[in-house]
Amino acid sequence: MTAHVRARQPISTEDIFGSHEGGKLSVESRLPLDSSRNLSIAYTPGVAEVSRAIAADPALADTYTWASRLVVVVSDGTAVLGLGNIGPSASLPVMEGKAALFKTYGGLNSIPLVLDTTNVDEIIETLVRLRPSYGAVNLEDIAAPRCFELEQRLIEALDCPVMHDDQHGTAIVVLAALLNAARVVDRALERLRVVISGAGAAGVACANILLDAGIQDVVVLDSRGILSQRRSDLTGVKVDLAARTNLRGVEGGAAEALNDADVFIGVSSGTVDEAVLATMAPDAVIFALSNPDPEVHPEVAARYAAVIATGRSDFPNQINNVLAFPGVFRGALDIGARRITPAMKVAAAAAIADLVGADLSARFIVPNPLDPRVAPAVAAAVAAAARDS
Repeated sequence: MTAHVRARQPISTEDIFGSHEGGKLSVESRLPLDSSRNLSIAYTPGVAEVSRAIAADPALADTYTWASRLVVVVSDGTAVLGLGNIGPSASLPVMEGKAALFKTYGGLNSIPLVLDTTNVDEIIETLVRLRPSYGAVNLEDIAAPRCFELEQRLIEALDCPVMHDDQHGTAIVVLAALLNAARVVDRALERLRVVISGAGAAGVACANILLDAGIQDVVVLDSRGILSQRRSDLTGVKVDLAARTNLRGVEGGAAEALNDADVFIGVSSGTVDEAVLATMAPDAVIFALSNPDPEVHPEVAARYAAVIATGRSDFPNQINNVLAFPGVFRGALDIGARRITPAMKVAAAAAIADLVGADLSARFIVPNPLDPRVAPAVAAAVAAAARDS
Protein backbone atom coordinates (compact mmCIF):
# COMPACT_ATOMS: atom_id res chain seq x y z
CA MET A 1 0.00 0.00 0.00
CA THR A 2 1.44 3.38 -0.94
CA ALA A 3 1.00 6.70 0.80
CA HIS A 4 -0.03 9.28 -1.73
CA VAL A 5 -2.25 12.31 -1.24
CA ARG A 6 -5.04 11.81 -3.71
CA ALA A 7 -6.50 14.75 -5.57
CA ARG A 8 -10.14 15.07 -4.63
CA GLN A 9 -12.98 16.45 -6.68
CA PRO A 10 -14.41 19.66 -5.23
CA ILE A 11 -17.49 19.23 -3.06
CA SER A 12 -20.28 21.75 -3.53
CA THR A 13 -22.73 23.03 -0.95
CA GLU A 14 -25.48 21.36 -2.97
CA ASP A 15 -23.65 18.03 -2.71
CA ILE A 16 -23.39 18.34 1.06
CA PHE A 17 -26.95 19.39 1.83
CA GLY A 18 -28.40 17.00 -0.72
CA SER A 19 -26.59 14.07 0.86
CA HIS A 20 -27.79 14.99 4.36
CA GLU A 21 -31.41 15.65 3.43
CA GLY A 22 -33.63 13.37 5.51
CA GLY A 23 -30.64 12.28 7.58
CA LYS A 24 -27.94 9.72 6.77
CA LEU A 25 -29.36 6.70 8.57
CA SER A 26 -32.19 4.22 8.08
CA VAL A 27 -33.41 1.07 9.83
CA GLU A 28 -34.12 -1.97 7.68
CA SER A 29 -35.54 -5.35 8.63
CA ARG A 30 -33.22 -8.33 8.34
CA LEU A 31 -36.28 -10.52 7.78
CA PRO A 32 -38.52 -10.40 4.71
CA LEU A 33 -41.99 -9.07 5.51
CA ASP A 34 -43.56 -10.05 2.20
CA SER A 35 -46.10 -12.67 3.36
CA SER A 36 -48.51 -13.34 6.19
CA ARG A 37 -46.29 -16.18 7.37
CA ASN A 38 -43.18 -13.99 7.56
CA LEU A 39 -45.16 -11.23 9.24
CA SER A 40 -46.36 -13.70 11.85
CA ILE A 41 -42.78 -14.84 12.51
CA ALA A 42 -41.28 -11.37 12.71
CA TYR A 43 -44.12 -9.84 14.69
CA THR A 44 -47.29 -11.13 16.29
CA PRO A 45 -47.94 -13.91 17.21
CA GLY A 46 -44.48 -15.43 16.71
CA VAL A 47 -42.50 -12.72 18.46
CA ALA A 48 -44.38 -13.45 21.68
CA GLU A 49 -42.53 -16.76 22.02
CA VAL A 50 -39.20 -14.94 21.94
CA SER A 51 -40.39 -12.35 24.44
CA ARG A 52 -41.60 -15.07 26.82
CA ALA A 53 -38.25 -16.83 26.57
CA ILE A 54 -36.34 -13.62 27.38
CA ALA A 55 -38.70 -12.87 30.28
CA ALA A 56 -37.85 -16.31 31.70
CA ASP A 57 -34.11 -15.95 30.98
CA PRO A 58 -32.97 -12.32 30.44
CA ALA A 59 -29.57 -13.49 29.14
CA LEU A 60 -31.33 -14.67 25.97
CA ALA A 61 -31.71 -11.00 24.97
CA ASP A 62 -28.07 -11.17 23.87
CA THR A 63 -29.00 -13.84 21.33
CA TYR A 64 -32.44 -12.80 20.20
CA THR A 65 -32.19 -8.97 20.08
CA TRP A 66 -29.67 -6.54 18.64
CA ALA A 67 -29.01 -4.85 22.01
CA SER A 68 -25.75 -6.63 22.82
CA ARG A 69 -24.24 -5.47 19.50
CA LEU A 70 -25.72 -1.97 19.43
CA VAL A 71 -23.54 1.08 20.11
CA VAL A 72 -25.21 4.32 21.17
CA VAL A 73 -23.37 7.48 20.11
CA VAL A 74 -24.15 9.96 22.88
CA SER A 75 -23.55 13.71 22.84
CA ASP A 76 -24.81 16.89 24.46
CA GLY A 77 -23.47 18.99 21.58
CA THR A 78 -21.08 21.05 23.70
CA ALA A 79 -17.79 20.43 21.84
CA VAL A 80 -18.65 19.49 18.27
CA LEU A 81 -15.73 19.24 15.84
CA GLY A 82 -14.31 22.76 15.55
CA LEU A 83 -17.74 24.31 16.03
CA GLY A 84 -17.89 24.31 19.82
CA ASN A 85 -21.10 24.38 21.84
CA ILE A 86 -23.75 24.21 19.13
CA GLY A 87 -26.33 22.17 21.05
CA PRO A 88 -27.86 18.72 20.59
CA SER A 89 -29.94 19.32 17.46
CA ALA A 90 -27.05 20.84 15.51
CA SER A 91 -24.78 18.01 16.64
CA LEU A 92 -27.12 15.29 15.33
CA PRO A 93 -25.71 15.23 11.76
CA VAL A 94 -22.28 14.53 13.24
CA MET A 95 -23.61 11.72 15.44
CA GLU A 96 -25.47 10.23 12.47
CA GLY A 97 -22.17 10.22 10.60
CA LYS A 98 -20.44 8.49 13.51
CA ALA A 99 -23.13 5.82 13.57
CA ALA A 100 -22.66 5.29 9.83
CA LEU A 101 -18.91 4.83 10.37
CA PHE A 102 -19.55 2.18 13.03
CA LYS A 103 -21.65 0.20 10.57
CA THR A 104 -19.37 0.66 7.56
CA TYR A 105 -16.03 0.00 9.24
CA GLY A 106 -16.91 -2.07 12.30
CA GLY A 107 -19.99 -3.94 11.16
CA LEU A 108 -21.80 -2.72 14.27
CA ASN A 109 -25.29 -1.30 14.46
CA SER A 110 -25.31 2.14 16.02
CA ILE A 111 -27.80 4.88 16.77
CA PRO A 112 -27.23 8.51 17.77
CA LEU A 113 -28.62 9.87 21.03
CA VAL A 114 -28.32 13.64 21.48
CA LEU A 115 -29.41 14.78 24.91
CA ASP A 116 -30.88 18.17 25.78
CA THR A 117 -28.96 18.49 29.03
CA THR A 118 -25.39 19.16 30.14
CA ASN A 119 -26.03 17.85 33.64
CA VAL A 120 -23.79 14.85 34.31
CA ASP A 121 -26.27 13.26 36.72
CA GLU A 122 -29.11 13.55 34.19
CA ILE A 123 -27.03 12.05 31.37
CA ILE A 124 -26.01 9.12 33.57
CA GLU A 125 -29.59 8.54 34.72
CA THR A 126 -30.80 8.58 31.11
CA LEU A 127 -28.25 6.02 29.96
CA VAL A 128 -28.77 3.79 32.99
CA ARG A 129 -32.50 3.69 32.29
CA LEU A 130 -31.86 2.93 28.61
CA ARG A 131 -29.33 0.18 29.37
CA PRO A 132 -31.56 -2.74 28.20
CA SER A 133 -31.59 -1.21 24.71
CA TYR A 134 -27.86 -1.17 23.89
CA GLY A 135 -24.52 -2.89 24.36
CA ALA A 136 -21.93 -0.10 24.43
CA VAL A 137 -21.64 3.69 24.78
CA ASN A 138 -19.54 5.92 22.54
CA LEU A 139 -19.41 9.38 24.12
CA GLU A 140 -18.85 12.09 21.55
CA ASP A 141 -18.19 15.83 21.45
CA ILE A 142 -18.72 16.52 25.16
CA ALA A 143 -16.75 19.45 26.51
CA ALA A 144 -13.90 19.13 28.99
CA PRO A 145 -13.64 18.91 31.92
CA ARG A 146 -17.17 17.43 32.24
CA CYS A 147 -16.25 14.68 29.78
CA PHE A 148 -13.75 13.21 32.26
CA GLU A 149 -16.25 12.96 35.10
CA LEU A 150 -19.01 11.71 32.82
CA GLU A 151 -16.93 8.93 31.32
CA GLN A 152 -15.57 7.72 34.64
CA ARG A 153 -18.94 7.70 36.36
CA LEU A 154 -20.60 5.94 33.42
CA ILE A 155 -17.91 3.26 33.47
CA GLU A 156 -18.77 2.69 37.14
CA ALA A 157 -22.55 2.83 36.60
CA LEU A 158 -22.83 0.57 33.55
CA ASP A 159 -21.87 -3.06 32.96
CA CYS A 160 -20.82 -2.50 29.33
CA PRO A 161 -18.01 -0.84 27.34
CA VAL A 162 -17.94 2.97 27.58
CA MET A 163 -15.43 5.14 25.71
CA HIS A 164 -15.18 8.85 25.00
CA ASP A 165 -13.78 8.76 21.48
CA ASP A 166 -12.52 12.34 21.48
CA GLN A 167 -10.17 11.23 24.23
CA HIS A 168 -9.20 7.67 23.53
CA GLY A 169 -9.76 7.31 19.79
CA THR A 170 -7.37 10.18 19.21
CA ALA A 171 -4.90 8.82 21.74
CA ILE A 172 -4.86 5.33 20.23
CA VAL A 173 -4.08 6.62 16.73
CA VAL A 174 -1.47 9.05 18.08
CA LEU A 175 0.32 6.16 19.80
CA ALA A 176 0.10 4.06 16.64
CA ALA A 177 1.64 6.88 14.62
CA LEU A 178 4.34 7.49 17.22
CA LEU A 179 5.29 3.81 17.33
CA ASN A 180 6.07 3.98 13.63
CA ALA A 181 7.58 7.46 13.72
CA ALA A 182 10.06 6.21 16.33
CA ARG A 183 11.02 3.43 13.93
CA VAL A 184 11.52 5.92 11.10
CA VAL A 185 13.88 8.11 13.15
CA ASP A 186 15.47 5.03 14.79
CA ARG A 187 14.78 5.98 18.39
CA ALA A 188 13.55 3.88 21.29
CA LEU A 189 9.96 4.74 22.11
CA GLU A 190 10.59 4.66 25.86
CA ARG A 191 13.37 7.26 25.63
CA LEU A 192 11.49 9.86 23.62
CA ARG A 193 11.01 13.32 25.06
CA VAL A 194 7.40 14.17 24.25
CA VAL A 195 5.61 17.52 24.55
CA ILE A 196 1.81 17.63 24.32
CA SER A 197 0.21 21.01 23.68
CA GLY A 198 -3.33 20.88 25.03
CA ALA A 199 -4.69 19.53 28.29
CA GLY A 200 -8.27 18.98 27.20
CA ALA A 201 -9.92 15.68 26.36
CA ALA A 202 -7.45 14.57 23.69
CA GLY A 203 -4.35 15.93 25.41
CA VAL A 204 -5.02 14.17 28.70
CA ALA A 205 -5.81 10.88 26.96
CA CYS A 206 -2.70 11.13 24.78
CA ALA A 207 -0.54 11.68 27.85
CA ASN A 208 -2.12 8.70 29.60
CA ILE A 209 -1.70 6.26 26.73
CA LEU A 210 1.92 7.32 26.13
CA LEU A 211 2.67 6.70 29.80
CA ASP A 212 0.89 3.33 29.57
CA ALA A 213 3.06 2.48 26.55
CA GLY A 214 6.25 3.07 28.55
CA ILE A 215 7.25 6.62 27.58
CA GLN A 216 8.59 8.30 30.70
CA ASP A 217 9.42 11.87 29.62
CA VAL A 218 6.06 13.53 28.85
CA VAL A 219 5.48 17.25 29.34
CA VAL A 220 1.97 18.69 28.94
CA LEU A 221 1.09 22.32 28.20
CA ASP A 222 -2.18 24.10 28.75
CA SER A 223 -2.98 27.73 27.88
CA ARG A 224 -1.02 28.94 30.93
CA GLY A 225 2.10 26.87 30.45
CA ILE A 226 3.62 23.58 31.54
CA LEU A 227 1.60 21.42 33.93
CA SER A 228 3.65 21.29 37.10
CA GLN A 229 3.02 20.30 40.69
CA ARG A 230 4.15 23.80 41.64
CA ARG A 231 1.13 25.37 39.94
CA SER A 232 -1.84 26.21 42.15
CA ASP A 233 -4.36 26.87 39.36
CA LEU A 234 -4.87 23.31 38.12
CA THR A 235 -8.18 21.43 37.96
CA GLY A 236 -8.41 17.98 39.51
CA VAL A 237 -7.65 16.19 36.25
CA LYS A 238 -4.62 18.40 35.64
CA VAL A 239 -3.39 17.93 39.21
CA ASP A 240 -3.40 14.18 38.65
CA LEU A 241 -1.63 14.55 35.29
CA ALA A 242 0.99 16.93 36.70
CA ALA A 243 1.85 14.31 39.32
CA ARG A 244 2.56 11.71 36.63
CA THR A 245 4.29 13.84 33.97
CA ASN A 246 7.11 16.39 33.72
CA LEU A 247 9.49 14.27 35.78
CA ARG A 248 12.36 16.67 34.99
CA GLY A 249 10.45 19.52 36.64
CA VAL A 250 10.52 21.84 33.63
CA GLU A 251 8.89 25.24 34.25
CA GLY A 252 7.61 27.84 31.80
CA GLY A 253 5.86 27.56 28.47
CA ALA A 254 6.32 26.14 24.98
CA ALA A 255 9.87 27.45 24.60
CA GLU A 256 11.09 25.68 27.73
CA ALA A 257 9.11 22.51 27.02
CA LEU A 258 10.23 22.08 23.41
CA ASN A 259 13.93 22.71 23.99
CA ASP A 260 15.64 19.46 22.88
CA ALA A 261 12.29 17.64 22.68
CA ASP A 262 11.97 14.73 20.26
CA VAL A 263 8.21 14.89 19.73
CA PHE A 264 5.58 17.63 19.60
CA ILE A 265 1.91 16.61 19.70
CA GLY A 266 -0.53 19.45 19.17
CA VAL A 267 -4.14 18.91 20.26
CA SER A 268 -5.05 22.51 20.98
CA SER A 269 -6.11 25.49 18.93
CA GLY A 270 -2.90 27.36 19.68
CA THR A 271 0.10 27.99 17.44
CA VAL A 272 3.81 27.39 17.95
CA ASP A 273 6.47 29.92 17.03
CA GLU A 274 8.87 28.69 14.38
CA ALA A 275 11.87 29.82 16.42
CA VAL A 276 10.79 27.46 19.19
CA LEU A 277 10.57 24.52 16.79
CA ALA A 278 14.18 25.18 15.81
CA THR A 279 15.26 24.24 19.36
CA MET A 280 13.85 20.72 19.12
CA ALA A 281 16.18 17.73 18.81
CA PRO A 282 17.42 16.76 15.32
CA ASP A 283 15.07 14.57 13.27
CA ALA A 284 12.14 15.64 15.39
CA VAL A 285 8.57 14.33 15.11
CA ILE A 286 5.73 16.86 14.84
CA PHE A 287 2.07 15.87 15.06
CA ALA A 288 0.06 19.08 14.60
CA LEU A 289 -3.48 17.75 14.84
CA SER A 290 -5.83 20.72 15.18
CA ASN A 291 -8.43 21.11 12.44
CA PRO A 292 -8.74 22.91 10.15
CA ASP A 293 -5.65 24.90 11.12
CA PRO A 294 -2.76 22.85 12.56
CA GLU A 295 -0.64 24.31 15.34
CA VAL A 296 2.23 24.20 12.85
CA HIS A 297 1.69 24.21 9.11
CA PRO A 298 3.26 21.09 7.57
CA GLU A 299 5.46 23.17 5.28
CA VAL A 300 6.92 24.95 8.31
CA ALA A 301 7.18 21.72 10.31
CA ALA A 302 9.16 20.13 7.46
CA ARG A 303 12.03 22.52 8.13
CA TYR A 304 12.62 20.95 11.52
CA ALA A 305 10.96 17.54 11.60
CA ALA A 306 11.74 14.21 9.96
CA VAL A 307 8.16 12.94 10.43
CA ILE A 308 5.00 15.05 10.31
CA ALA A 309 1.35 14.19 10.88
CA THR A 310 -1.83 16.26 10.90
CA GLY A 311 -5.52 15.77 11.44
CA ARG A 312 -6.24 16.69 7.83
CA SER A 313 -6.88 14.41 4.89
CA ASP A 314 -5.02 16.59 2.38
CA PHE A 315 -1.58 15.88 3.90
CA PRO A 316 0.21 12.57 4.54
CA ASN A 317 -0.20 10.78 7.86
CA GLN A 318 -3.72 11.76 8.84
CA ILE A 319 -4.45 10.98 12.49
CA ASN A 320 -8.04 9.85 11.99
CA ASN A 321 -10.09 8.32 14.81
CA VAL A 322 -11.87 6.01 12.37
CA LEU A 323 -8.71 3.91 12.46
CA ALA A 324 -9.48 3.09 16.09
CA PHE A 325 -13.03 3.27 17.39
CA PRO A 326 -14.86 0.78 15.10
CA GLY A 327 -12.36 -1.97 15.85
CA VAL A 328 -12.07 -1.14 19.54
CA PHE A 329 -15.80 -1.45 20.11
CA ARG A 330 -16.05 -4.48 17.82
CA GLY A 331 -13.32 -6.29 19.73
CA ALA A 332 -14.79 -5.38 23.11
CA LEU A 333 -18.25 -6.60 22.11
CA ASP A 334 -16.89 -9.74 20.40
CA ILE A 335 -15.23 -10.84 23.61
CA GLY A 336 -18.04 -9.70 25.91
CA ALA A 337 -15.83 -7.20 27.72
CA ARG A 338 -17.44 -4.98 30.34
CA ARG A 339 -14.65 -2.39 30.18
CA ILE A 340 -12.22 -0.91 27.64
CA THR A 341 -8.95 -1.04 29.54
CA PRO A 342 -5.62 0.75 28.99
CA ALA A 343 -4.11 -2.54 27.81
CA MET A 344 -6.83 -2.87 25.17
CA LYS A 345 -6.12 0.66 23.91
CA VAL A 346 -2.36 0.05 23.69
CA ALA A 347 -3.04 -3.22 21.85
CA ALA A 348 -5.26 -1.37 19.39
CA ALA A 349 -2.49 1.14 18.70
CA ALA A 350 0.06 -1.60 18.09
CA ALA A 351 -2.30 -3.36 15.68
CA ILE A 352 -2.81 -0.16 13.68
CA ALA A 353 0.93 0.50 13.54
CA ASP A 354 1.75 -3.05 12.46
CA LEU A 355 -0.49 -2.80 9.38
CA VAL A 356 1.90 -0.31 7.79
CA GLY A 357 4.48 -3.07 7.51
CA ALA A 358 7.16 -2.82 4.84
CA ASP A 359 5.61 0.36 3.42
CA LEU A 360 6.79 2.32 6.46
CA SER A 361 8.28 5.70 5.59
CA ALA A 362 8.27 9.25 6.91
CA ARG A 363 5.19 9.93 4.78
CA PHE A 364 3.37 6.72 5.70
CA ILE A 365 3.25 5.91 9.42
CA VAL A 366 -0.44 4.97 9.75
CA PRO A 367 -2.71 3.04 7.39
CA ASN A 368 -5.21 4.74 5.15
CA PRO A 369 -8.54 5.15 7.00
CA LEU A 370 -10.22 3.30 4.12
CA ASP A 371 -7.96 0.24 4.48
CA PRO A 372 -10.38 -2.67 5.08
CA ARG A 373 -7.81 -4.54 7.18
CA VAL A 374 -7.83 -1.99 9.99
CA ALA A 375 -11.02 -2.67 11.95
CA PRO A 376 -10.63 -6.50 11.92
CA ALA A 377 -7.01 -6.23 13.04
CA VAL A 378 -7.87 -3.78 15.84
CA ALA A 379 -10.84 -5.89 16.93
CA ALA A 380 -8.68 -9.03 17.14
CA ALA A 381 -5.98 -7.23 19.14
CA VAL A 382 -8.50 -5.68 21.53
CA ALA A 383 -10.26 -9.01 22.06
CA ALA A 384 -6.93 -10.73 22.74
CA ALA A 385 -5.91 -8.06 25.25
CA ALA A 386 -9.28 -8.35 26.97
CA ARG A 387 -8.92 -12.13 27.11
CA ASP A 388 -5.45 -11.86 28.61
CA SER A 389 -6.64 -9.50 31.32
